[in-house]
Amino acid sequence: MSPDCSHPSWPRAETPLTAAIMAGRWIRSAAVDDARGRHWRANPDPRRHSARSGQPGSLYAGAAGIVLFFLELAAATGHEAYLEDARQGARYLAETWQDEADLSLYHGLTGMVFALAEAGWATGDESFAVAARAGADRVVRSLRRTGDGVGWTGDPAQRGDGGIILGLLHASGILGVTAYEEVAVEAGARVADQVVPGHRFGENGCPDLPEDAVTPGFLSGTAGTAFLLARLYGVTRDKRFLDAARRGADFVRTISTVTGEDALVPHHVPQGRGLHYLGLCSGSAGVARMFYELYRVTGDQGDLDWVRRLASGIVRSGVPNRQTPGFWNVACQCCGSAGLLELFVGLWAATGEEHYRQFAGTLAGNLIGRATGHDDGGYRWYQAYRRLRPWEVTADTGYMIGAAGIGAALLHLDAAGPAAEPRRLILMPDNPFPAIPVPASALRRSQ
Repeated sequence: MSPDCSHPSWPRAETPLTAAIMAGRWIRSAAVDDARGRHWRANPDPRRHSARSGQPGSLYAGAAGIVLFFLELAAATGHEAYLEDARQGARYLAETWQDEADLSLYHGLTGMVFALAEAGWATGDESFAVAARAGADRVVRSLRRTGDGVGWTGDPAQRGDGGIILGLLHASGILGVTAYEEVAVEAGARVADQVVPGHRFGENGCPDLPEDAVTPGFLSGTAGTAFLLARLYGVTRDKRFLDAARRGADFVRTISTVTGEDALVPHHVPQGRGLHYLGLCSGSAGVARMFYELYRVTGDQGDLDWVRRLASGIVRSGVPNRQTPGFWNVACQCCGSAGLLELFVGLWAATGEEHYRQFAGTLAGNLIGRATGHDDGGYRWYQAYRRLRPWEVTADTGYMIGAAGIGAALLHLDAAGPAAEPRRLILMPDNPFPAIPVPASALRRSQ
């Protein structure tokens, strides 16, 4: 007989904040200290393998993402111990960034630069900012010039050049180096010249997809590339970026399934029109970011209407209590409930509409209910990260794939509280929603 999981024997957290603290406890149990600083094992459970994708220092699943989580946990609780966790992790990044060959945002050096810059901002430790500048300088030096422009990987998606460009835009602002923005704009011009930006992904290293498949999603698809171009339009007001972003958005709209007020995006076309992911990486939560960025930089209500349609499609799907082919046994930021939580907290912060925060609360309650803490060692989330291998159930510590990112999403909901207690959130460079989650309408009422 299988155990009854409906009444867990361990104490259950009552709030998003306490659940995030419990996640921090488990991540701390995975800490490894050496002469370079502190990093964290991907999965401290000796009976299971990690599903981690990326290097030990990566933003996606390594030390960079966990540093961000501890920075936010310190801000939420005021506890110096969490800030020290972040400092030690940033020390590790400062000592190891030169060993990283991958330049990308989520899996490589650009993500390490992002975390170091945020750590320097939060702690006041100038050595982290120095390391971040040195890492960004190396990214800039690695730029390759070809006949049709400049770039790094040849891939315009956020997993490639798109993510690097977004990282450089962030670095330019937080580190005060205008040259990073100049390089980002120059590299973005090459992406803007494509007929439909990002319209070529089946052939780029996706073994589970047919070679002729086109992915309209966010981290590896057209929507993410269109987001990048909308961001560049907001920075430069150069209409070629807006025109290119519109081409990508029009393609996504054309292939989407619209029913009444709801919209769902296919995972890939033409073969996967009926497979609708809901998460950040390849589904509605990510595509909604693209449309919101277009609304943010243009004020076009039609773009905001599409954000609402995508959000409505998520709610009407029955998740999180119902699993669908595009929303399976997964809790993380990349493709699960935490990524949806980020969307609905962001929508509440942008619009002030309470039904978005209410659904965010539903998602948080589901995440808290799914957490495992049987050994009093803190919270972790066991999940089938890879949809096509549902038997591979793991619990990881990292940001996009594990407890750090889930904890961060819970902290973002916790911050969406009274207007008198706002705090700055650390949002990824591809998150367009307010970094201080207090709607303008709430601020006006508090005056």
